[in-house]
Amino acid sequence: MYMPTVFHIRTGIRQVVSLAATAIMPRATGILVERWMRGWEEARKLPHADGVVISFGKSGRTWFRVLLSRYFGHKYGMPDGLIMEFDEFHRANPKIPVLFFTHDNYLTDFDGKSGKFDLYGGSRVILMVRDPRDTAVSQYFQWKHRIVRRKKEINGYPAGDLDVHSFITGEAAGIPKIIDFMNAWARDLARFPNLLVIKYEDLKADTAGELGKALRFLGQSPTDAELADTAEFASVENMRKMEQENAGKLAANARLKPADANDPSSFKVRRAKVGGWRDYVTEEQAAAIDEMVRERLDPVFGYR
Repeated sequence: MYMPTVFHIRTGIRQVVSLAATAIMPRATGILVERWMRGWEEARKLPHADGVVISFGKSGRTWFRVLLSRYFGHKYGMPDGLIMEFDEFHRANPKIPVLFFTHDNYLTDFDGKSGKFDLYGGSRVILMVRDPRDTAVSQYFQWKHRIVRRKKEINGYPAGDLDVHSFITGEAAGIPKIIDFMNAWARDLARFPNLLVIKYEDLKADTAGELGKALRFLGQSPTDAELADTAEFASVENMRKMEQENAGKLAANARLKPADANDPSSFKVRRAKVGGWRDYVTEEQAAAIDEMVRERLDPVFGYR
C-alpha cells in the first residue's frame, strides 16, 4: 500500500472545499469553485510530471494507462494488476517516470490560459486522439451508465435521458464538443517541441508498435518481448476478463470495474470497434454526421 503524499493531501483539500461549496453556495457558483479547485490540483501536478498523457474522455486512455502500467510494472518487478495514477510507480522505483493523465478540462479554469501551448508547452506531451464519432458513442454509454451526477453537472453534460443520436450530435457533450477539443490542439501542434500524437486506431492496429513509439518518446528502451507481453496482457479480451473479475471486488480499481456486471454496456471496456458508431444511427443520420465532421474538424488528424 502506498503512503499518502502531498498530492493526496491536495486531493483531500479539493474534495473538502468542493463539498463545502456545493453545500453552501448557489449551484452555479459551487460548480465554478469545484472546477477551479480541480484546476488548482492539476496545476500542482503538472511541473512534477516527466510526461503528460492528454485525451478527450473515451479516447482509449484507460487502455493506454493499462499498457503503460503493465510495461513498467512488469519490467521493474511490481505486483500485477496495479494501474498508474500519478507518482506511485515512481515512488516504488525512481526509474519509472511520473506520468500525469488528464482530459485537459480543468486547468484553464484555474489559470485562465486557453492556448494548449500556453498550458502544456513546457512538458513532454502524448496526445491521444480517436475518431470523434466513435468517441462520442463511447461517451454516451459512459454518461448513461458510469458518470456520477455531480461529475455530469460540473462538466456540463446533458440532464435527463437522451437517445444515442441526440447525445452524439449535441453541442454539450457530443461530436461538436470533441471536434472543438481536437481543433484547439490542432492549432498549437506545431509549436510543441516535445509532443507525440497517438491515434486510437493505430494503437489498436499495431499495439506493440505504437506502444514502443510512446515508450521511446518517454525515454525508455523497450524490447520486442516486453512490448509483445504488454500488448497481450492489455488485449481487449483480457481487459474485459479483468473487468468482469473486478465486478465483485470492493477494493478493485474503479477505472476497470463495470457499473453493472449484468449489463455489458456499463463496462469500461465495451466493444473497442473502430467505426462502430455507425451501428447506432441510421444511414441518413450517418451521412449528416460525416458531413459535420468534414466541415468542422481540422484535417491534421486524418479523420475527415
